[in-house]
Amino acid sequence: MDLKLLDSPPTTAERDAVDGVLGPPASAWVGGERGADGHAALGGHAARAQRHLLLPVLHEVQGRIGWISPAALGYVCRRLTIPPAEAYGVASFYALFALEPRAPLVTHVCTDIACMCRGSSELVAELERTVGPAGEHPGNGRSIWLESPCLGMCERAPAALVTRAGDEAHEHEIAPASASDVAAALASADAPSPPPPLVPQAGDPSLRLLRRIGRVDPGSLDSYRAAGGYAALRAAIDMGPAGVIREVTDSRLLGRGGAAFPTGRKWDAVARNPVRPHYLVCNADESEPGTFKDRVVIEHDPFALVEAMTIAGFATGCERAFVYLRGEYPLAWERLSTAITGARARGFLGDDVMGAGVRFDIELRKGAGAYICGEETALFNSIEGYRGEPRSKPPFPVDSGLFSKPTVVNNVESLINVLDIVLEGGAAFARIGTEQSTGTRLFCLSGCVERPGLYEAPFGVKLGELLEMAGGVAGGRQLKAVLLGGAAGAFVGPDKLDLELSFEATREVGTTLGSGVIMAFDETVDLVPVLLRIAAFFRDESCGQCVPCRVGTVRQQEALLRLASERPRGTVADELALLDEIGQAMRDASICGLGQTAANAIDSAVRELRVFERAAG
Repeated sequence: MDLKLLDSPPTTAERDAVDGVLGPPASAWVGGERGADGHAALGGHAARAQRHLLLPVLHEVQGRIGWISPAALGYVCRRLTIPPAEAYGVASFYALFALEPRAPLVTHVCTDIACMCRGSSELVAELERTVGPAGEHPGNGRSIWLESPCLGMCERAPAALVTRAGDEAHEHEIAPASASDVAAALASADAPSPPPPLVPQAGDPSLRLLRRIGRVDPGSLDSYRAAGGYAALRAAIDMGPAGVIREVTDSRLLGRGGAAFPTGRKWDAVARNPVRPHYLVCNADESEPGTFKDRVVIEHDPFALVEAMTIAGFATGCERAFVYLRGEYPLAWERLSTAITGARARGFLGDDVMGAGVRFDIELRKGAGAYICGEETALFNSIEGYRGEPRSKPPFPVDSGLFSKPTVVNNVESLINVLDIVLEGGAAFARIGTEQSTGTRLFCLSGCVERPGLYEAPFGVKLGELLEMAGGVAGGRQLKAVLLGGAAGAFVGPDKLDLELSFEATREVGTTLGSGVIMAFDETVDLVPVLLRIAAFFRDESCGQCVPCRVGTVRQQEALLRLASERPRGTVADELALLDEIGQAMRDASICGLGQTAANAIDSAVRELRVFERAAG
C-alpha cells in the first residue's frame, strides 16, 4: 500500500531541523533519486529502522520552529516512512508539542498541587492582570504564558519553565517564580544561573545517596572520581556479572519507583534470558506531582547514574541503554548529556569500558509531557516512536520489552543504590532500614513545610520525624493532612505521624510510599480544590486506551465538581457511593497503574479525612 503523504513542502528551517537528526536523505524512499528505471528505490528498510528517532526529530522541529506544522510533519513522515496518521497520533499525544502556530517564547507556569500551596493561584491572577490571559501576550505576539501541570520543581514552588524556539533554542526553569520573573522571561528569556540544590542535609556524613551533592562539580569527571567515583565499576568488573547480581539479590533492594519489585530478581531474569540483545532502560520520567528526587540527583551527581547504569548493563548483558528523561528537565538534560559525553571520551563508556573488554553505551531520550510514559511499557512505546500507551502484560519486560527484547527497567534512585551495594556487599546494605525495606530512601518534602527539599533517611523513619527534619509545618501552623506517594498515593491525617515509612508499614494502613512524595498541608489549605486538581490531572493524563480509565477519570472529576459546588446528583451520600464505585471499576479493570491508582488519593481524602462530611451533614 502506498503512503498518502502530506503535499506541502517544508520550509528550509524545518528541513534542516529534521535532517540535523536523521542526516541528509540518501534514498528515493526519503526524497532522494530513484533508480535507473525511474521507479525502483532502495532504502525502505533502513528508513523504517529509524522510527525510534521520531521523538527526537519532533523535539528538534519544535525547538527550532516553536511548533510542528503539517509540512514539517509530512517531511518527517517521508524521511521515516511513517503514515501521516500515525505520526500525527504520536505528535498529538504529548502535551509539550504544539500542532498549531505558537509564539516562539513560552513560559509554562505550574498550577499543580505543590505550587497551589505556595501561591500559584495568586501568581496566575497577577499575570492575568499585568500580562494578559494565558495563551495571549497583547504586547508583542512573540511570547505567551500557559498554565502547566507539575513541572517537577516542587521544592522551589511556585515554578515556571521557559522555552525559546529558534536557531539557538533554549530552555530554563524559574523557581520560585514571581509575576515579575515571568514578565521578564517573556520579554527576554535570559536564563538565570542554576540555583544550588535544596538538600538541607548536605554535609551530613550519614548520607549515602546524596553524599556527593554539593561536594562535587556535576560537570567534572575528575571531581567525581576524586570523591570515589568509578571504584564501584572497577569492583563490579572484578567480581563478574554473576557476582554483581548475587550482591544485589542479597541486598534485598526493592525498586524505588513505586512498584517495589526485587531488583536482583529482575536483573537475574534478564541476564539468564538467551534472547539477544538485552536492553537497559533508566526510567527518569518522574512526572508524579510532588516528585523531584531523580531530577536533583541527575542535576548534581550525573556521573553516579552513568556509573550505576554501566554496572547494571555489565551484570545483565546489556550493551545498549537508554535514559528516558522527563521533557521538563532542561538542566538535568544538559548535565547528563555532558556526563555521558565525558565518560565516553575517557573510556568509561563505549566498546572497551575501562579496558576490560566490556561494551556498553547510553543514549538519551527526552519525554514530551506525558505522565503515562512513566509506566514502563508506555515508555518502551515512546522510545520506539509510537504513542506512549501501555502494553498488556504478560509478556513482561524481562522477556519482551524495548524493541521486543529482554529489558531491565529501573529508575534513577534504584540504580544509584547499586554503587554502595557493590562496594560494601549486599549483606551490609540489607542491615540498613527494616527487614523488608532495606537501605535508605529519598523523600521529596514539599507543600506547607518550613524547609522543603530532598531528604534521605533509612527505611523505618517515622512520618513525624521526617517532617521535623524539614522544620515542621511552615509558620508554626497546624498540620491538616499529608499526601504520601503523590497524586497516585493517599492522604493521611495528623494521627498518622507515628507511621513508619517502609513498604510493609504503609501497606498495612492502606497507603503507599510510591515515588517518595511527602506533601504537607496546613490548616489554611482547603483540600477540595486539591482534590479537584488531582482529578483533573488524571483526566488529562489518561492515555485513553482503556474504557475504565478513559471514562472513569472523567466521571470521577464530574462527581467531585458537583460535590464541590454543593449540587450533588441526589444526595451527597449518593455521590460518594458513585465515587467509590467508579474508583473500584478503575482499580479492577484498567490496563495499567494510572487507572488503577487514579482514585486512591480522592478515596483516602473522603474516607480518612472526611472532606465532604460537612456537606453530607
